This record gives sequence, C-alpha cells and structure tokens, in this order.
Amino acid sequence: MKEIKSLIWKDIKLELRQQNTINTMVLFMVSTLFLCYISFMLRTDNLDKLTWNTLFWIILLFSAVNSAGNSFRKETSGRHLYYYQLAGPGAIIMAKIIFNFLLLLALSLLGFGLYLALLGNYVSDYRLYLLALVLGSLGFSSSLTLLAGIASKTDNSSGVLAVLSMPVLLPLINMLIKLSKNAMDGLDFSVSYDEIMTIFGIDLIVIALSYLLFPYLWKS
Repeated sequence: MKEIKSLIWKDIKLELRQQNTINTMVLFMVSTLFLCYISFMLRTDNLDKLTWNTLFWIILLFSAVNSAGNSFRKETSGRHLYYYQLAGPGAIIMAKIIFNFLLLLALSLLGFGLYLALLGNYVSDYRLYLLALVLGSLGFSSSLTLLAGIASKTDNSSGVLAVLSMPVLLPLINMLIKLSKNAMDGLDFSVSYDEIMTIFGIDLIVIALSYLLFPYLWKS
C-alpha cells in the first residue's frame, strides 16, 4: 500500500505540474458537448431519452480512451527501469488504475453537470445514475489501463489501443446504458440489481486480471 500511495501521489503531482492530460480531456469533453448542443438543441430542441443516454456514454467512452492512453505513453524505458527497482509490478498497475479512476470520475461528474445544463435533464434517480458513473469509471479505467500497457509495447500504441478497447468495452458499455436507463425511468433499485452486480463483477475480474498479468508484461 505504501508503494501504491507513493506512485499515485507521484502521478498526481506530475499531472498538476504539466496538466496536459487534464486540459486535453476537459477540452475534448466541452467541445463535444457543445457540438451536441448545437446539433440537437439549437436545431430541433428535441432529444429523446434513449438518444440522450447513449450519446452521453459514447462521449465518456472516447474521453476515457483518450485519457487512459496516456498512462504509459509518456514514460520512457529508463523510467520503467527506475520504477522496476523501486516498486513491484502489482503496485504499479494498481496505482495506474486508481489514478485513472479518480481522473475519469472527476471528468465524468464534470461532463454530467455540463450535459444536464446544455442538453436537458431526463434523470429521475440521481443516486442510481451516479452509481453507474462510478462503476463505469472504474471499469473504463481498469480495462483501458491494462490495454494501454499492452499497447505501449508496440510501435503504434494509439492505434492498437483503439482496436483492442472496442471489443473489450462493448459488453460493459451495454450494461451501463441499461443501468443508467433504469435511473432515467425512475425504476426501483431492486430492478437494477442484476445490472449492478454484473458491472461490479466485470470491474473486479478486470482488476484481478490486471494484477495477475501485468507482471509478465512488465518484465518484457
């Protein structure tokens, strides 16, 4: 836990010092939301619930791919060797997952607030929708962090990450859309129990696989 805390704090200080990833993510989110506002609200002033919900998760998905893709891209082989002497591979991957989760969760909450302000409010149960945001941020961060580590070993990391992420994240995004749709319809919490447990199970499986498989990737 000491190694994980130190690595997380290191990533936070580097991000606050450089702010490249944060500025890029916020700019991408705001620009995309403004384009959606111009396309739907200013032209037709009509957006049904299903389109509203699906569009929001698509925006979050591509924002997550852009943010998690920088997890290993900025680190040189010399820095990898330095980390290899200081911390174990398990601590490194867990620190990356937690940092990306915190970053993506903050971006999701910011985007959700802007989305409500620009494209209207269709949510009936905010607690359930926010739970979907938390579970989705955890799933995106854990999956994309491992995939970013795999892609970083190739010559075209951005392209490989984009190709690998889509089939991996499709089942997760499908369950998240169903869960958030229940929140928009105001259904009872018990109705969404299966979706919650399925998403939580997917998150735990991906985190466990990352912890088990990353040491082999790290040694290479």
